[in-house]
Amino acid sequence: MKQANTIDEVIQFLDEIIEKSKIDQSNIGLFAILYREVTIRVKQGIQAGSFQNGERMEKLDVIFANRYLKAYYQYQAKEKPSECWGFAFEQAEKFWPIVLQHLLLGINAHVNLDLGIASAQISTVEDIADLKHDFDQINAILSSLVAGVEKCLIKIWPTLTWILKYTGKIDNFFIDFSMEEARNGAWKFANEFVAVPENEREACTKLRDERITEIARLVSNPGYFVSAVFKFIRLFERGTVAQKIIDMQIMEEKNMECVTV
Repeated sequence: MKQANTIDEVIQFLDEIIEKSKIDQSNIGLFAILYREVTIRVKQGIQAGSFQNGERMEKLDVIFANRYLKAYYQYQAKEKPSECWGFAFEQAEKFWPIVLQHLLLGINAHVNLDLGIASAQISTVEDIADLKHDFDQINAILSSLVAGVEKCLIKIWPTLTWILKYTGKIDNFFIDFSMEEARNGAWKFANEFVAVPENEREACTKLRDERITEIARLVSNPGYFVSAVFKFIRLFERGTVAQKIIDMQIMEEKNMECVTV
């Protein structure tokens, strides 16, 4: 099972996942693109001195990424990853979830579960508060990228402009809900998890995983009205899965040109 030792290796493995997703016509590649750009921004931020502790940030980034990579390769090998990642990957094989839902399911699993655990693994009860600034920086990067996704989605969904006008920007509600809750919840969980004795961490992780999977189910099935709107959007999505992945890649490259850490 592939695990990264450096940020460059994280980017390399994400590139492989994206290319495989194109070949397989797999929606798994959608979140992988978003996550790749987050990783590049973190690397740039370390090089520019934007983080308080660049060495610690690279260590966090690699541990954080390896949780995603482990879950991905477990799923590919027909093994059982964490429940929230397993749910996200299973949804990627279904017809009805829209691009936004795939992104939110990935964010939910990776930030709500993985980021808190990774943050605790590089910290102690005494020094975890020192991580707060850099922790917030990672989330700011992710938020800035998610905010730019709508431009790409309008290209994928020709009906999106109309939907936004007449439904009170449902997609923004989901993005705001996910990012706000994920950021605050992940930091709270990190502070709780760092104090958990080693022999109790597996049980604590399992409990957290179950709770995060419940959020995933809400993202997947957000109620009758919103689900109906999303199904309507899904019917008018343009292009194959591979084309959607390519469209997102193009959009993220444009974002990279105009947004800095």
